[in-house]
Amino acid sequence: MKRWILTSLALATLATGLGASERSLAQTAAAPVAVANRPLTLEQLFRAEPYRGEAAKEVKFSAGGRYVAYLWNPFGEPGSDLYVHDTQTGRTLRLTSPALMAMVETPENLDRFARKLKQKRDEQAERQAREEAQAAYLRGEAVDLEQWERREIEALKVELAERKARDEARKAAEKAAWGEAPAAAAAPASGASAAEAKKPAKDPKDMALWELRDELKKKREREKLKPEDLYPGVSQFVWASKADELVLAYRGQLLRWKAGSERAEPLLATGRGLKPVAYAPDDQSLIVQDETRVLRVRLATAGIEVINRELFNPDDEDRKFRIAQTAISEDGRWMALVAHAPLVGPDGKPLPKPGRQVEIMNYGDRWATAKKVDREVSDDKRGLPSMAIYIRKVPATGAPPERQPQPVFTHPGGDAWFEISPVVWARDGSHYAFTTFEREKDQFRVYLGKPGEAKPEMVLERRAPIHHELVNVMTPTFTPDGKQLVLILADNGWRQPYAMSLAAGADRSVTPLVKGEFEAFQVLGFTPDAKTMFVVSNKDDYAAMNVWRVELKEGRMTALGRSPDYHRNAAVARNGQWAAAVAGNWAERPELKLLKGQPAAVAEPGRLLTQSHDPAWTKVDVLRPERFSFKNRHGDLIPAYVFKPLGWAPSDKRAAIVYTYGGPLNDRHSVETDSFQPTGYLFAMYMAAKHGYVTVTVDPRGHSNYGEKFADANWEKPGAPQTEDLEDLVATMTATLGVDAQRIGLNGWSFGGFQTQYTMYTKPDLFAAGIAGAGPTQWENYNSWYSGRTIGKVDRAKPVLRKFSLLPLAKQLRKPLLLVHGMQDPNVLYQDTVNVYRALLESGKEGLVELFLDPDGEHALGGAVKAVGWHRKYEAFWLQHLGAAQRK
Repeated sequence: MKRWILTSLALATLATGLGASERSLAQTAAAPVAVANRPLTLEQLFRAEPYRGEAAKEVKFSAGGRYVAYLWNPFGEPGSDLYVHDTQTGRTLRLTSPALMAMVETPENLDRFARKLKQKRDEQAERQAREEAQAAYLRGEAVDLEQWERREIEALKVELAERKARDEARKAAEKAAWGEAPAAAAAPASGASAAEAKKPAKDPKDMALWELRDELKKKREREKLKPEDLYPGVSQFVWASKADELVLAYRGQLLRWKAGSERAEPLLATGRGLKPVAYAPDDQSLIVQDETRVLRVRLATAGIEVINRELFNPDDEDRKFRIAQTAISEDGRWMALVAHAPLVGPDGKPLPKPGRQVEIMNYGDRWATAKKVDREVSDDKRGLPSMAIYIRKVPATGAPPERQPQPVFTHPGGDAWFEISPVVWARDGSHYAFTTFEREKDQFRVYLGKPGEAKPEMVLERRAPIHHELVNVMTPTFTPDGKQLVLILADNGWRQPYAMSLAAGADRSVTPLVKGEFEAFQVLGFTPDAKTMFVVSNKDDYAAMNVWRVELKEGRMTALGRSPDYHRNAAVARNGQWAAAVAGNWAERPELKLLKGQPAAVAEPGRLLTQSHDPAWTKVDVLRPERFSFKNRHGDLIPAYVFKPLGWAPSDKRAAIVYTYGGPLNDRHSVETDSFQPTGYLFAMYMAAKHGYVTVTVDPRGHSNYGEKFADANWEKPGAPQTEDLEDLVATMTATLGVDAQRIGLNGWSFGGFQTQYTMYTKPDLFAAGIAGAGPTQWENYNSWYSGRTIGKVDRAKPVLRKFSLLPLAKQLRKPLLLVHGMQDPNVLYQDTVNVYRALLESGKEGLVELFLDPDGEHALGGAVKAVGWHRKYEAFWLQHLGAAQRK
């Protein structure tokens, strides 16, 4: 597995040409990569308002390729607005914003959006001030920690007094009008609910401090920000088939923009959430859908006609389907409808929801209460909705929809794991295709159909072993000439595109379109002549996906983006002249960039289209990591990166921390050139810069995007391969990274929390201490979608995944362990940590184990404990158990 792996962003070319063992040695011996020599605090690094903004998404080119549209907003602005960039002039036009949406939005809603945005910013500013004041207080400085509560209580007193005065005025008016209709009640105080306004007003002069605090808590709960409080922006948009125009959806309303116009114009307002699907081929109308119908909007008049009424189950006409997807052929003649219907019992009534509900305790009130969350575990019977695919003609304008055809494909649903890709069309409408995966049968199938025929043909089948993550990227694609169907398969252990000939009499065999040990599972498009394909791939660097141009005849691949940028949310123009992607690295935060579709002699950085992140990040960006790799005992190359403190030398004996995840993440892993993971990157940088630790983030086997061998490593032995790799990492660190073998700590979150515990229990002397966050310690209680695909075979008659439980292993712990969890976590249940904690106590580990809990936190905490808070705890734990970076 030969691979060019960058040693650092500044020293990338130094590793070129080195063999694997030479690379590893050269990388780990390199000097620290310092950006700035300035003091750094956790309050600065994990401030209340993150430095990271939201990157652009839904990137799409117009039919002619001149314009690229995307959803995005600058740093600090809520929602996702629609922007259009002209590739010829370089001009970018913003089509939506709260001000621009005043033409279709109510003034009351716009006022609410503005008020709630101010509230959000005020809350962030106050939280930041509180964090900094608390840090100053702990340093021994004179700080007033009561000032914020005191200010809130004074404001509450004024509010209560005003409400009491209005209440008394209303009562006086009612007495004065005795015998007549009572006077209308005054409006409730700002921020108070109608229910609160009906309660007898309290006199703040008569209230004790504890009562005022209770009232303040109620007020905070009433005014708590909800997602719908903030301006949402655009939900989706579609380009016209030929013209340079588009239609966008905003809060149940459709607006239309034409090139040359400075603004979008209202097209249609409905009370239903209509989703734009596609323009008609002549651009005179627009196809939209809701959950039950497909409609056509005449753009000239905004008139609406139904082209597909509600679908009925062929076995029960009273049972309606809900439309999950509508796919219109490019010639506008056909549509594919994917629909679902709820399961019913023998009595015709809907069956209960599958799975179960588990209770999560809330201790925020005087008495604890429980809320229920849905859970479906591996030994639950499934209740998959029945599914049907319909292929039908798009009726002519003004013509009524034809009779509902028979479905071309059905699945009964029920107690089964069944997944299906979207239905896709050839450009000329001659064929449609989709793929399915049935987990229990380990059966992956590809279906090819022709409109007008009763059933599609099953043209390819794969059985076990199947790359467990293939199903997430299994949507097929037709080449522009309709002569080939391109499929994502893992026949050589890597998710890559294969071509199937559609010529008459072809044997339906598949041909690989790329070759090599890399992932290339996202096909972006083709040139119009079908000779060139565009993909996203990690061909030259596992840590940096790039946009590649593939010449199909010879298989030659050329990178369009600059290395080491990681390219996400990529799109390519249909004429192949332009591509666009959100691209960035550790030195340059990710932004949307416009790339040329033709290869250049030297990779260009691309035209920058957005500025998403706070420039103040430069104030805390003080150290850069170096990439390195090492060979495990099986000869696999394991990627990692390391922060080295200033003054580091290979002969040092420093304390060190390893951060790991170790589980599958679909198309992600930890060692990526644009990843600023809070603990594995930000806190690692802090501990190196502030305390002189060596900090390593590693991707052991078990991770995604390194091929089937890595992604399937957990199957029937979760945690064991990763522990081998971590043991080999420790040997590498002590040999080349100036680390004290007796003072290395291990940390991970979620699957990494499981992995940290597994390693601490099964290799109890390997690490000096561990921090395990929100780890699933009992796989039989985790959701079956994940565990049944990545951990082991399941049996819905009994919880067989219990054999992988950490509880029996906990007694082997010998080193300090901090368990971290949010007590209201609906993903990895808090009970997983409670139960392993109990097992540790029962085995006499009281002196080794410690709990750190967020009473209101979910899977990423965020309740009472924010990122700065849990990393304060981490800092104290590591300093206590690993000591100073270098001991005298």
